Amino acid sequence: MTKILIIEDDEVIADVQKDYLEASGFEVDVASSGATGLHKALNEPYQLILLDLMLPETDGYDICKQVRSQKNVPILMVSARKEEVDKIRGLGLGADDYIVKPFSIGELVARVKAHLARYDRLVSQGAEAEAASPKEVIRIKGIRIDKRSRKVLIDDREVAFTTREYDLLLHLVAHPNRVFTKEQLFESIWGLDSMGDLATVTVHISKLREKIEPIPAKPQYIETIWGVGYRFNL
Repeated sequence: MTKILIIEDDEVIADVQKDYLEASGFEVDVASSGATGLHKALNEPYQLILLDLMLPETDGYDICKQVRSQKNVPILMVSARKEEVDKIRGLGLGADDYIVKPFSIGELVARVKAHLARYDRLVSQGAEAEAASPKEVIRIKGIRIDKRSRKVLIDDREVAFTTREYDLLLHLVAHPNRVFTKEQLFESIWGLDSMGDLATVTVHISKLREKIEPIPAKPQYIETIWGVGYRFNL
């Protein structure tokens, strides 16, 4: 059974989330403090984490950063903070989604299911890639992507990418010189269509530029097409 961790200090909110997720067939644990939640997230096998931002002892940002450095499971941030800067910070630390309170419990369950389905597809694709031929390597200028191991080398130096960063880079590289809107990229990579926040795409493009561009402020690979979207230049 799929196991979910809720890190939330508001018992009422946590109980509602837990009840609905269990009714949808998930096994759910709840941690009411940041320290407890971090310990459980790092040491127990969860397939998804629902993470509140404002927590006692350790805040959600720090938890997200530490968990993401060790695991690639989906992390959905939940917060009453709706400012753009909070969303950008959370997504920049590796969160897969940012849900603003108050929200529909139906929407929450739908997002949980969508992220889990996406994660399952990635795991399956990774297993298939391991069995692929040695030709499953993409080389463009100073970038080398090994699809078998999901590793990326920039000028022969291995660089760590989160799951979503890797997927976004691979998608752009696989369609060079093609312009994608933010909506198209979100639907292709996150698969949540209209439920998504397009700031997610902006943040991940910025993170990619930091990792692959010689001068991120003057990108030579990922070009912004103003008023339209982005394209990867050969």
